[in-house]
Amino acid sequence: MIVLKSNLRILRAKMNISQTTLSKAINISRQTISLLEKGEYIPSLKTAKKLSLYFEEPIDDIFILEEEDLI
Repeated sequence: MIVLKSNLRILRAKMNISQTTLSKAINISRQTISLLEKGEYIPSLKTAKKLSLYFEEPIDDIFILEEEDLI
């Protein structure tokens, strides 16, 4: 099984910004930010790009695809 991990919480903490501040800056809901941080939502390419530009980080440094053991 492939799982999408997110570094959003870490990036937000480094910049000392809230989910609400981030959501307003990139024009998505705070709930979406929360779901992304929990790995419960896979972002569209458009959303991933917005986050990449905001944090000035490559998309693959923000979101990491990992294979999860099913044992």
